[in-house]
Amino acid sequence: MTEIPTRRLGGLAVSAQGLGCMGMSHGYGASDDDQSIATIHRALDLGVSLLDTSDFYGAGHNEELIGRAIAGRRDEAVLATKFGFANRLGEPTAIRGDAAYVREACDASLRRLGVDHIDLYYQHRVDPDVPIEETVGAMAELVAAGKVRHLGLSEASAETVRRAHAVHPIAALQSEWSLWTRDLEQEIAPVCRELGIGLVPFSPLGRGFLTGRYTSVEGLPETDLRRTQPRFADGNLEQNLAIVAKLDELAAEKGVTAGQLALAWVQHRGDDVVPIPGTRRQKYLEENLGALAVRLSAEELAAIDAAAPAGQVAGTRYDASSMAFVNK
Repeated sequence: MTEIPTRRLGGLAVSAQGLGCMGMSHGYGASDDDQSIATIHRALDLGVSLLDTSDFYGAGHNEELIGRAIAGRRDEAVLATKFGFANRLGEPTAIRGDAAYVREACDASLRRLGVDHIDLYYQHRVDPDVPIEETVGAMAELVAAGKVRHLGLSEASAETVRRAHAVHPIAALQSEWSLWTRDLEQEIAPVCRELGIGLVPFSPLGRGFLTGRYTSVEGLPETDLRRTQPRFADGNLEQNLAIVAKLDELAAEKGVTAGQLALAWVQHRGDDVVPIPGTRRQKYLEENLGALAVRLSAEELAAIDAAAPAGQVAGTRYDASSMAFVNK
């Protein structure tokens, strides 16, 4: 495998593709810690530096898992974690961005990760009841204290990004971005680029859907979050599968997998884009990294856009209650 290039998120240098670790603890059914740690080790061995987690994933388990995985290898990893969800899975969503909670959450994450600093600290969702200036002001205090190196936001609107950046430089915005989720292209991405803020797409493979491996929710664990997402519901799923069929055809012509084609499309959005596909298995980690070697011409990019045109995906990406906290 070729050497992984580096990209910049604001002033932070990271591998051009990161590893989303959520699924190792949260969202997709039971997982195996030993298998997950082996995958993280393999990622580091291959030159993947950016490891992405949150205090919400597995109620802290994911941070503890990563802490175990990077023990003795801290210098190889760029640790990104998030705060903001003050509830536990299954409880009503509660977002907190007040200064006291920012400090409390950071200290708890540091303990679970077993490190003395976090490289990139995100607000996971914007608190609608707390001015972003208060939240980012508290995050800036963490930078001054040496507990955090760089700041980020997740699922924030263009206006919120501007206001936050005026308080303290924001290195990265993490939001969902893929061939079937393109919300940020019109306003949010241009503002980030104006301000020199990097873009970190999560779910760049549409929660695995764009790989072509899933044709129904049957067979998925009962606790798999995709069972509750509108895009996987009857009626919507069939329409969305037509998009995957077209991607499969284009991928076959290119000699790559559908997932690699979809991920390469995201990688081609710009040199300030660092997607974080998630996986628990080394096999899929290596397949995802293979997308870095896929070169797409203008004609090929146009064909991919035609196969998966913006706005043609059936269903929202979350249910109504979760969508209320997106792009705020």
